[in-house]
Amino acid sequence: MPIVQQGSINTTALVVPGLYVQIVPPQLMTPNGVPTNVIGVVGTASYGPVNQPVICSSMADYARSFGPIRNQKYDAGTQVATAVLQGASNFRVVRVTDGTDTKASVVIGSTSITFTARYSGTVGNSITATIAAGSAASSFKLVIGLPGQQPEVFDNITGSGNALWVAMAAAVNTGNGAMRGPSNIVTAAAGVGTTAPTLATTPLTGGTDGTTTITEAVIIGVDTASRSGMYALRGQGCTIALLADADGGTGGTSNTWSTQGAFGLAEGIYMICTGPAGDSIATATAQKATSGIDNYAVKLMFGDWLYWQDPVNAVTRLVSPQGFVAGRLGNLSPEQSSLNKPLFGIVGSQKQGLASSQVTTYSDAELQALFTAGLDVIANPAPGGAYWAVRCGHNSSSNAATNGDNYTRMTNYIASTLNSAMGIYVGQTISSTLFQRIRASILSYLGNLLQQGVLGSTDGNLPYSAICDISNNPLSRTGLGYVQADVQVRYLAINEKFIVNVEGGQTVVVTRQTTQPANGTNTPAF
Repeated sequence: MPIVQQGSINTTALVVPGLYVQIVPPQLMTPNGVPTNVIGVVGTASYGPVNQPVICSSMADYARSFGPIRNQKYDAGTQVATAVLQGASNFRVVRVTDGTDTKASVVIGSTSITFTARYSGTVGNSITATIAAGSAASSFKLVIGLPGQQPEVFDNITGSGNALWVAMAAAVNTGNGAMRGPSNIVTAAAGVGTTAPTLATTPLTGGTDGTTTITEAVIIGVDTASRSGMYALRGQGCTIALLADADGGTGGTSNTWSTQGAFGLAEGIYMICTGPAGDSIATATAQKATSGIDNYAVKLMFGDWLYWQDPVNAVTRLVSPQGFVAGRLGNLSPEQSSLNKPLFGIVGSQKQGLASSQVTTYSDAELQALFTAGLDVIANPAPGGAYWAVRCGHNSSSNAATNGDNYTRMTNYIASTLNSAMGIYVGQTISSTLFQRIRASILSYLGNLLQQGVLGSTDGNLPYSAICDISNNPLSRTGLGYVQADVQVRYLAINEKFIVNVEGGQTVVVTRQTTQPANGTNTPAF
């Protein structure tokens, strides 16, 4: 007797007597929230694929894919490193070049075989090809080495004359038996040489990074079939992103901020932008006013760049605040703000200098000018003490209802979750049962947020509602195939201006509020 999925047979037109078992899927679908810690980083590197997002979870991952941190502007590794210091651990890194990058290579035996690095960049100049005696008699072994990666060993390669070089190239490109697949470091091309190999180690040379003429236009990229730059982050699940050091200064204009804002709105990504190093408040506020950004998708950091001790290059460097901010937000639940959260790894700023005795700080007037214009800044001290922190926690919007970090991240989080989960209801028959299931799924998800403290209220009322019934789905609409769910969610507000009223003096009359415990005695309430 058949076992079928519900809806796959017409149960009102059965003819053959027998048992029909229908598998009924669970009627209540509870959406699981999408990740909110994925950070997109676009910048230059000295190795790795170009214009292709690569997953990294640590600096070790980054180094394996893209090489070491570089002490230069637009370096993606610098931003990843400063974000990692804040606890971030989920990146999508896109390497860009100016088109002049080259792959390291070497020709062995004049015309016998050519080894070429899989990726362009100066890291390729550290690759070596070692030809040695193989484990089996009358065979050769090829070892491809790259510092920081496991050596690739292609053993027991046999043949004579040109056939040996052809076999060696085939081993590199297609694998060398069940235990050794193709090389992840180099490709090989056999030439016409017939000379027997010389047992030696040969380095690859000629690799270049392609970073000499990087501009913000290169980092932005193009949104064509072969996406590049920022647009390579489409569909990667990023909730936060930055274009490394794209500051609107030399090599670009503040117009890229507007382009980033449009991308952020379309993809549900919080774009962390920065002004140029050493910017003035007057210039920054004027540039912000004319840049075309006034929306919740962009967080614009003032160009007060930060000093950071680069452990790879062993130098104290001036770097943009983007990585610190992106990393801190990525390590926070979406209902939280970056305001007053400690930042790590900062040893100074352009405003406050490097010396521990430096006491130059932002005045309230300066901060007011920045925040009113829609800029944020990292400074020390913070409201909670003598540590480095983001001082406002706002995006670039001038609308007080939408200008908080928490608004951007919560709105994107809820919208992305519903977008990823509710599509299963498309194609189903419209009925009161469908309405109930849609509403129950939404309420279940929002209820989970409430239970976990991502949502809440100060008055004890539910901070959300969902309507999906005949009141907002009349026959005139459902007859055309439309179903509508109306969802309202009130976010938790952020305590930005904490006022403590203190009345003191020798004539003050102190009134204490008391509570009545179960034993009937009065106990002061503190």
